[in-house]
Amino acid sequence: MNTDVHGTPKRATLLWATLIAATLLTWGLGEQGASGTWAIAALAAIAFWKGAVIILDFMALRHAPLLWRAITMGWMVVVWSVIAIAYWRGLS
Repeated sequence: MNTDVHGTPKRATLLWATLIAATLLTWGLGEQGASGTWAIAALAAIAFWKGAVIILDFMALRHAPLLWRAITMGWMVVVWSVIAIAYWRGLS
């Protein structure tokens, strides 16, 4: 396996464990009834970070050509923008 492109198994395991911890954190916040704009923003930021880790590391796009990273990260930005707009419109 080319570690320049895919990283090391140790890094992948650490990222996987961090993703699990982030998932448990967001689940726990939701179970505790976290509400309000700041709580929602924190949950969205954690979810966005998780998506970036999956795209860049587990889909092995961290060292891919800029076009591929721009397409995949841009897609995620568009999706999160639509979610944010729907959330803000729902508040009013």
